[in-house]
Amino acid sequence: MSEKFIPIADQRILRGGAVIPAVRQPANGLLSDTLGRPLHDLRISVTDRCNFRCVYCMPKEVFDKDYRFLPHSSLLSFEEITRIARLFIAHGVKKIRLTGGEPLLRKNIEHLIEMLAALRTIDGEPLDLTLTTNGSLLARKARSLKDAGLQRVTVSLDALDDAVFQRMNDVDFPVSAVLEGIEAAHQAGLGPIKINMVVKGGMNDQEIVPMARHFKDTPFIVRFIEYMDVGSSNGWKMDEVVPSAEVVRRISAEMPLVPADPNYIGETAERWRHAGGGGEIGVISSVTQAFCSDCSRARLSTEGKVYTCLFANHGHDLRALLREGRSDEEISAAISHLWQLRGDRYSELRTASTDGLGKQERKVEMSYIGG
Repeated sequence: MSEKFIPIADQRILRGGAVIPAVRQPANGLLSDTLGRPLHDLRISVTDRCNFRCVYCMPKEVFDKDYRFLPHSSLLSFEEITRIARLFIAHGVKKIRLTGGEPLLRKNIEHLIEMLAALRTIDGEPLDLTLTTNGSLLARKARSLKDAGLQRVTVSLDALDDAVFQRMNDVDFPVSAVLEGIEAAHQAGLGPIKINMVVKGGMNDQEIVPMARHFKDTPFIVRFIEYMDVGSSNGWKMDEVVPSAEVVRRISAEMPLVPADPNYIGETAERWRHAGGGGEIGVISSVTQAFCSDCSRARLSTEGKVYTCLFANHGHDLRALLREGRSDEEISAAISHLWQLRGDRYSELRTASTDGLGKQERKVEMSYIGG
């Protein structure tokens, strides 16, 4: 059944989503939510499809051959994505990350990158434009991505041991091909390159030290991510979480680490550098050390819904506003209204009481909203 507008007093509310307030203030780049957090980052999912079936994201038991992905007509067009991005930028966004699914599966993704790279922040500066990928197509596409205007990439790599890596991606994809993609991205100038490893206890945690050792004394930054309860399909259990403190302890026992200052307020990763000067690692601790208080990220789903939290159970539909012919002023006001009402702090609440909190309501899947 199609979603319809329902008149309520002096505003119109889309069932399941976006509100256009009666009083609309022009965007000034100074939005903040109920907890005083600014709007700085926008993560855009360009496809819900992926060629991996990682056990913590798109397990085969759920995302099998009968799984119904979104039809192409439901996806935002590149023009629609760019229009929404421009409106978010007017509200203060300075960084855009393209995600998926696997974003390099989206046909002609380079054209979207060209369109976004042409945008400017409210200060007249180029956007910080980056992309997260599983690396499977990176060797083939790194040069064209850079030429289109992409600045950086983050590559998911959950193990160096081929058997462990293939067990994680569950499609028998070899680790050597991802490493080839990382090197191609480096040669193309897509850097600094960050490499994300999701650590799942009992499955790949034995790869923590080998990963740190392999990328020590290189320009690549490895970030170890606590296994999170994103979505409702991955069977998340707290006892499979390897705390970041344990990750740092294991690495430091062989390669001493010292803390490094954050690059900016709201950075998700806690930075550590090798005491011998051989590069750095990062740990992302959204389970054991929630960072909700500094979160400045909004997420745009593949079909045009805005999510104000990675762990949200519903989004706010902007695609309907676009396709109904709403003006930039109206859509901008809907974005402003949504952010000003934002009070999300799921990770803080879960950290305070992990017993069953993540099971109360069905949450949006990682493959739909991106990381």
